[in-house]
Amino acid sequence: MRSLFVKFVPKAMNTIGKHIRFTDFGESHGVAVGGVLDGVPSRFKIDFDAIQHDLDRRAGRTGDLAVSARAKEERDEVEWLSGLLDGVTLGSPIAYIIRNTDARAEDYEALKDVYREGHADWVYEQKYGIRDYRGGGRASARETVARVVAGSIAKQLLAQQGIRVEGALVQVGDETNPANFKALLEQIREEGTSIGGIVECRIKGVPAGIGEPIFDKLQARLAYAIMSINGCRSFAYEGGIVGGISDGGEIVFRCRFKATATKMKEYGGRHDVCIAVRAVPVVEAMAALVLADVKELKS
Repeated sequence: MRSLFVKFVPKAMNTIGKHIRFTDFGESHGVAVGGVLDGVPSRFKIDFDAIQHDLDRRAGRTGDLAVSARAKEERDEVEWLSGLLDGVTLGSPIAYIIRNTDARAEDYEALKDVYREGHADWVYEQKYGIRDYRGGGRASARETVARVVAGSIAKQLLAQQGIRVEGALVQVGDETNPANFKALLEQIREEGTSIGGIVECRIKGVPAGIGEPIFDKLQARLAYAIMSINGCRSFAYEGGIVGGISDGGEIVFRCRFKATATKMKEYGGRHDVCIAVRAVPVVEAMAALVLADVKELKS
């Protein structure tokens, strides 16, 4: 008897947003990662220095907390492909890439036939029938570099309307005193393991009345975006939204990131001691993309 179940060709969902839409692409150890940001108003001047600053924050080059070896070695520089003229938006899709200049696929050759515990290796192969074992491919946090570029542009759009998105690392493991973070992370690095952390985000200047009731609540949109970040395991908002709609106050939420699944002492390679450290600008980026989208910004 013929099976009633049909194996459909998998569809990759790589786009977020309705009015301002962001699509990202690329694998961890491929040629490049990149994105397309569509719906940005025309005649908006981009601050490229601000984008680079956010990329440097993501890479861990602006602080003194311990990060992955790859972050220290790879300089993320954006190559703009379309949508801009002399740094001003044309209103057409903004496309860009960031080349993987320090990709080392050979570091992962031993993992070609290994399904790592806590990683997406096995499920990716079940879904697609193939997987990129080189650092996890699309499942790698390397993909988030494209989000930071789009989110930095979104933050600039929001800033012209008086809206600021500011994130911070507020907890590492059970430690809540930022003065002790560095020593704790260095200890974890020496042990060859990893640790989780919590990022807090504050959104200031959002007027009352933003968001929709029932199925498209503002906190639901934020949670959807934030929970899409690699390693994020929880989302909780603490204020600024009532009934799914902004109340004019400061919007505050926290998100928890798990410990990195790969342990250096077990698999080698180049892995983060605490992914929450570099997740801060990624959290800001996703929050900004949501706010820019629901605001339906105009130039």
